Amino acid sequence: MMAKRLLIVAHSPSPNTAALRDAILDGARTAEIAGVEVIALSPFDAGPEDVLAADAVILMTTENLGYMSGALKDFFDRTYYGVIDDKQGLPYALLIRAGLDGTGTRRAIESIATGLRWKAVQEPIICKGVWRDGFLDDARELGMTMAAGLEAGIF
Repeated sequence: MMAKRLLIVAHSPSPNTAALRDAILDGARTAEIAGVEVIALSPFDAGPEDVLAADAVILMTTENLGYMSGALKDFFDRTYYGVIDDKQGLPYALLIRAGLDGTGTRRAIESIATGLRWKAVQEPIICKGVWRDGFLDDARELGMTMAAGLEAGIF
């Protein structure tokens, strides 16, 4: 049986956001989950071909001026029309590292995902305010949940 592919598109410009990305990867690559290939790319390195090859995607961004990072916006700008017809229903999840409340960032990404007809598999994880190490547990759980759901055929 062919392994399912989980694509992680993560903007991680700081040590803390790199740690969040790594925690998502740790969760997704847990030893108990065998049938999922996990690919993590910067939004600048990911493109339509990566989304077309994916069975699910995790998006991770910082909140920048109440909006998604320019890097993730660039990813959507380059990818949107190349995947809109072929990836409807793509399961996705979202993690936002927000200095404020993440509301504008969430709204913008959910609007784009709705246009793509992607399917959110859970509520977004919004890591708000000052850094807390508990954010890493949330990120790890997100990666594990997405990979396990893919392996089990839940989405």
